[in-house]
Amino acid sequence: MIRRIVVLLAVFALSLPVLGQTTLNGAGATFPYPIYSKWFSEYNKIHPNVQINYQSIGSGGGINQLKAGTVEFGASDMPLKDDKVKEIPVPFVQLPTVLGSVVPSYNIKGVAAELKFTPQALAGIYLGKIAKWNDPTIAKANPGVKLPDTPIVVIHRSDGSGTTFVWTDYLSKVSPDWKSSVGSNTSVSWPVGLGGKGNEGVAGLVRQTDGSIGYVELIYALQTNMPFGSVQNAAGNFVKASLQSTTAAGAGAKFTPGDYRVSITNAAGKEAYPIASFTYLLIPTQWKDGNKGKIMVDFLHWMLNEGQKMVEPLDYAPLPKNLVEMEQATVQKIH
Repeated sequence: MIRRIVVLLAVFALSLPVLGQTTLNGAGATFPYPIYSKWFSEYNKIHPNVQINYQSIGSGGGINQLKAGTVEFGASDMPLKDDKVKEIPVPFVQLPTVLGSVVPSYNIKGVAAELKFTPQALAGIYLGKIAKWNDPTIAKANPGVKLPDTPIVVIHRSDGSGTTFVWTDYLSKVSPDWKSSVGSNTSVSWPVGLGGKGNEGVAGLVRQTDGSIGYVELIYALQTNMPFGSVQNAAGNFVKASLQSTTAAGAGAKFTPGDYRVSITNAAGKEAYPIASFTYLLIPTQWKDGNKGKIMVDFLHWMLNEGQKMVEPLDYAPLPKNLVEMEQATVQKIH
């Protein structure tokens, strides 16, 4: 009888919610999703009573959800300018978390070579002015590669995306025509092409379409074995995206304490990959729930220390040490 009571009590205890369980909800950029998933999982192992949920819905979606108050933090690859900051009803900080790169991936039947892309070629392709793979602008940068007379099918993101911002920010810097006619944002009016939702949508269209080109995050291209080309940087060198070339792109970034909004596309430096970016967490500085605020502060300190040690295996570049020190001071102001 006593044993039966003990078993019943044990079953009852298991059915009760975990006391002190705290859940934080966030949404936003797909660009850093692999490392955010890793961080939130590892942090939960250390603090089982804390669950951090993250929806990888694109930077535009994350900004909108933070604006609507349906999440407690957002994430964006595009640092918000002052006019956009004013649209968010709560004060917040924009904290860089890692650096990553965006790469041009392609599918050309019969071409196994790793292609080289000049800024003029990428801008011309996405403007619709370079329409065939054997166009002289592409062929000149790829001597010895037999390029077919295949029409180029341009693939882009259909959703509001920080990856799109990084790509269009780069094109705006290298092409006056692109800057004046299209510009840079998480969503733009594309001159040509087909839209795919998320990295998965872009990758799927590239894989199934002969003659296609699209842009995806470096880690996604590596994890899914998508071919991608090197890009000519500001120093004139063709550089393939990698941990080292992404780090080189961020090496010269200058920050103002408390304001970390920078663009490192087309960065100077012989080894810098030109389509790289910091990505940001959008964290409210004032929390109605003091316990959640303390948990977020603790997580951010952990992210800036232990978390940075986890980024390289996922092909992100860690934050520069001087930036980590500045961010630590900013995190102290969150309450």
